[in-house]
Amino acid sequence: MRPAPDSNAIQSRRHWFCGMAGGGLLLRPGRASRSADTDRPKLPHYRDHTKLLVVRDPEGREFAVGDAVDWSVRRAHILEHFQEVAGPVPGGERRVLVHIQEVERFERDGLRYRRIRYAAEPGNDVPAWVVEGIDDGRRRRRGILALHQTTRIGKDEPAGLGGSPALHYGSELAACGFLVVCPDYPGFGENVTDPYRLGYASATMKGIWNHSRALDVLQALLGDPRARLGVIGHSLGGHNGLFLGLFDERAAALVSSCGFNALAHYRGGQIAGWAHAGYLPRLRAEYGLDLGRVPFDFPELLGAWAPRPVFLNAPVADENFAVEGVRVCVEAARPVYRLYGAEAELVVHHPEAGHEFPAEVRRAAYRFLAERLGGFD
Repeated sequence: MRPAPDSNAIQSRRHWFCGMAGGGLLLRPGRASRSADTDRPKLPHYRDHTKLLVVRDPEGREFAVGDAVDWSVRRAHILEHFQEVAGPVPGGERRVLVHIQEVERFERDGLRYRRIRYAAEPGNDVPAWVVEGIDDGRRRRRGILALHQTTRIGKDEPAGLGGSPALHYGSELAACGFLVVCPDYPGFGENVTDPYRLGYASATMKGIWNHSRALDVLQALLGDPRARLGVIGHSLGGHNGLFLGLFDERAAALVSSCGFNALAHYRGGQIAGWAHAGYLPRLRAEYGLDLGRVPFDFPELLGAWAPRPVFLNAPVADENFAVEGVRVCVEAARPVYRLYGAEAELVVHHPEAGHEFPAEVRRAAYRFLAERLGGFD
């Protein structure tokens, strides 16, 4: 690393960095669009995706990240590099008014279920369950977006209507006093949307947009645009929650179970599993599955959540996301949390289990969400 420049140089580079960051980098959906200016400075390349507290200028000169202002620039670079693979985050061109159509309603085991479809963008809606406790309305509630794993039944599993009882975290959180929305990811449950026919570069980016609109739904149902909202998911849902929070800071806390690891540790660096149409096909089409060319990695994405609270369930025998790769992500992200004085907000559990979400870890995750968001009596 190069030595820190003098104060005049710091001001100079911050002026350039902030100018670039303000030129269209998107921190929240709908707030801005990617710049069409062909004269924008070239985005710096980072070879080491675990070395987060450094930032580069267009000439490749490297500087230490000394404070939150510096980190905001590196974070902006991370988001831009992720969008090189996932495609650009939509802006106002896809935003429509919140519209919720109720399809079905019933009560079961002390919970009220509403099957809905909510508007995601013009001509496209998302099937979802809304789950809440049957009470007198006096409970203090916050909103939870519960994202399903890779399962044919999609939203039904976290809603507690099928699949593994160990993954009924949506209905379990509803019983704790949270208002919960469980949507279907494209290609699962009732969601038959083809993201590519709609112009998306990846199903991942369509998921990010759908899930951001689900936060709109939660705020509308809670009747409070300032409501505290959290995200929970296992496997597919675990990384989709991580992705959402990159671009929508209303996601105020994350529980990610068996959701990701550093790419070099994913099946020994064989990342084809990330490159199919359900995820990020540009990994194959544009980067040839070559980790040396892929412009982002999961240590950076985890660091980009700082200082917001994150709870990770990373079992020691997870056959999908090897625990060594999770530890790489956590150790890379901790210095960013430390920069904010928020080290306690990055919590990791390593149960003796496989690709699972054990009951004792779920209970700890629910306490984590209650403490950070509120929601229990």
